[in-house]
Amino acid sequence: MDLSPRGHEQAVMLARYLQLQPLDAIYASPMRRVQQTLAPFLKNGAPAPTILPALREVDFGDWTGLGWKAVADRFGFGAHEWLDQLEFHGAPNGESGATFRRRVEPCLRDIIRRHPRQNIVVFCHGGVIRMMLAILLDLPLPKTNCFEIEYTSVTQLALYPHMAEVELLNFTPWRDWAK
Repeated sequence: MDLSPRGHEQAVMLARYLQLQPLDAIYASPMRRVQQTLAPFLKNGAPAPTILPALREVDFGDWTGLGWKAVADRFGFGAHEWLDQLEFHGAPNGESGATFRRRVEPCLRDIIRRHPRQNIVVFCHGGVIRMMLAILLDLPLPKTNCFEIEYTSVTQLALYPHMAEVELLNFTPWRDWAK
């Protein structure tokens, strides 16, 4: 799916915000919407990102392309339960939470290993952000349902040997930052 016109506007605001941040490396999912979100940032002279297939969104299988009402009608659970379903049952014909984690965690750990004490940005998807939070904060994936993750939002963590500290969660430059 492509970004909506509003999504393109949000991507421009995200690019303006990120241009003011000191960044040492950029990583991104290869999926189209992420690449479209990344494009305004790259137009302004940002270095080329490292594209990592492991950063693609969770494979939602039979849920793909359905709204939450259609998922509820066809599969019998509400929007607030999707992370529980993913974690404990998996998406029919898609990834389970365990499979998703086995894909994302080594990628995340490698990025962290490559960039100690550096500022990096990862352009990815809401499900991937939730999985990264689950890994770094040592939470079960369904617990991340209590975090709002908007489109084109910024979640920022500081990593220390003994802990990960959330500095920004769901910061939306298009809504929360002076234009």
